[in-house]
Amino acid sequence: MAIAKAERLMNLALCLLGTRRPLSKRELRGSIEAYLEAGSDDSFNRMFERDKDDLRELGLVIETVENLDGDTGYLARRDSNRLPPITLDAEEAAALGLAAKVWQQARLAGAASGALQKLRAAGMPEAEDAYEVHSALEPRIPVHEAAFEPLMLACRDRRPVTFDYRKANSARPEHRQVEPWTLECWRGHWYLAGWDRERGAERVFRLSRITGKVRSRAGAFSAEVPDVVTVRETVESWAGETATRTARITLRAGAGYPLRSRAITVRDRGDGWDELEIPYGHGLDAWLVEFGPDVVVEEPADLRADVVDRLRAVAKD
Repeated sequence: MAIAKAERLMNLALCLLGTRRPLSKRELRGSIEAYLEAGSDDSFNRMFERDKDDLRELGLVIETVENLDGDTGYLARRDSNRLPPITLDAEEAAALGLAAKVWQQARLAGAASGALQKLRAAGMPEAEDAYEVHSALEPRIPVHEAAFEPLMLACRDRRPVTFDYRKANSARPEHRQVEPWTLECWRGHWYLAGWDRERGAERVFRLSRITGKVRSRAGAFSAEVPDVVTVRETVESWAGETATRTARITLRAGAGYPLRSRAITVRDRGDGWDELEIPYGHGLDAWLVEFGPDVVVEEPADLRADVVDRLRAVAKD
């Protein structure tokens, strides 16, 4: 259905851009196969009006012209729909080159590289990449999870999905029905924010804990999709960014640099371990588990218990 509509919109746009005079609805209907297959005049009129509105929303300038006989025609003048030439300075070119490198591990790699080549062919300056020449750091957004691509497409197309998900403190995966909103990368891990239909609430899922295939489902979303800022705040909150308390942990000397970067205080105990006070928010227990035997939670007791439960669940797998 989506492919058929896209083809219909493309054909309508080409007709309107290729004509030198306004075309009537009758002429457009006779020129586009999808319109010829419309069952009735009412069905065609509704389809045409929707398509015309969609093209205008996409940015195509469509003029409505009435001739001397009172008939209405439509056309899209090329001079009104021509994009201005793209001009980029060296710094802007370097920024685009850097952005293209970020997606080299993901499905967007081909599109990013192709777009960059077209811009260079059109005269974009070949800026020297300071990151490549003078630095050992290479910008990347790691995308190793098989669930990334189907979820990215589902977010784009607003399609519900189902998948099996294993929580950090659970030995077995659970089946989830989700209306996906957006994907966010946080601390090197990808998260999906969306509406969990069975629980009737928004949830955040870490892609590395999705097991099996992500399957698309037909039908529209049942819950309203919030704005981007709200979704990002939800991801950060569930991943542990929003801190409401502080926790005291001991950390092996020379280990856990991401934890040290967030520490409020650090004290050398002199026995090969350091004592840290760090912000404590939702999701901190899952993050601490990743450091294994290099971290010991001293307090609060509920955080210590959560970490122990997660380690026991991992040991059972």
